[in-house]
Amino acid sequence: MYVTEKSVGSWILGGLLLVAPLITSAQDADPDAVRVIQELKLREANEPIRDDARWRKPEKVAVLIRANNKNQRDQLIERFGSVAGDAEIIPIENFSSGIDVLSDVDVYIGFCNKRILNAAKEVRWIHSYAVGIERCTRSTDTEDYDFVLTNNQRLSGPDIAEHAIALLMALTRNLDVYHRNQLKNEWIRGSGGPDRSLNLNGRTMLILGLGGIGTEIARRASALGVRVTATRNSSRSGPDFVDYVGLSDEMYQLAVDADFVMNALPLTGATHGIVDRKFFDALKPGAYYVTVGRGKTTVTDDLVAVLESGRLAGAGLDVTDPEPLPSDHKLWQMPGVIITPHVAGGTIDARQRSYLIAIENLRRYVRGEKLLNVVDIRRGY
Repeated sequence: MYVTEKSVGSWILGGLLLVAPLITSAQDADPDAVRVIQELKLREANEPIRDDARWRKPEKVAVLIRANNKNQRDQLIERFGSVAGDAEIIPIENFSSGIDVLSDVDVYIGFCNKRILNAAKEVRWIHSYAVGIERCTRSTDTEDYDFVLTNNQRLSGPDIAEHAIALLMALTRNLDVYHRNQLKNEWIRGSGGPDRSLNLNGRTMLILGLGGIGTEIARRASALGVRVTATRNSSRSGPDFVDYVGLSDEMYQLAVDADFVMNALPLTGATHGIVDRKFFDALKPGAYYVTVGRGKTTVTDDLVAVLESGRLAGAGLDVTDPEPLPSDHKLWQMPGVIITPHVAGGTIDARQRSYLIAIENLRRYVRGEKLLNVVDIRRGY
């Protein structure tokens, strides 16, 4: 347990100075966390965690701390400790040096994978810093464990959405071509070709996966004058700025009218390889494809084939299959392709929100309240 005096403290994260009241009472939620919950519409569980047979007040809480320096690390430990009640906070700086301490922890906050599951035999609740949790839920060992899982769904939605729009606009304005010219010190006007350059306004975008990320992409695309359609697995409901929401099996019909496709799908058994040659053949010729969800939802060989054929005008890839993409892979040198190494959610703002909600969820767990962002392990999201 960490005890702090009630005062206004500063929290430095990635060079950003945050000033907020330190939480000293189990009855107080950080106002910044409350704002994030409201703005991003984070979902509470239906029932308090105290009603779950697996819950008890934690005695040991292991937390993965990612900090640039000792001062940041100490501040984060203090903030987690301020909501932990009588529980001991066990900071972990990396998997290799910290995994041995997980054998008897009640709570683990960090990234989940097979090694973590094998080490944390007594864990009752895992909070994953990641949005995609397939390394946890798709592990062959998951069935041997009985724990509650929460994650960072919706928290990096704004950041990934802006990255997705940036990739699309770079492609539609030929920035990939002009950047290559810049590296060769060449001033060549129109080298991208006017037939490749186009405006977003008035065109149609199909978003595969209208979850937290997909919704934020839709919000930004609509503001740019784009007509937005989308698919989702759970229902046909969506925000006002989405023109039509279909179920996942309608993706082929909606592809016919799509000038742009944004893939924001999570990786589940149902979405693995779902974007394949059948889908690409259904697309309007000359469409652009951007994927920021999970690489394995796209069949890479089929993507390469439609790019080579010219049916697809371009692709922006923040995720690939395999990942990392091998240095000799065709995609690296293909015209009309922009690749970023799975960094869409990697902003100061996203990390700030990640810690805010992890701390808030720990506060709720200690008190037995309703947790945020509970994952259905069977569905994988």
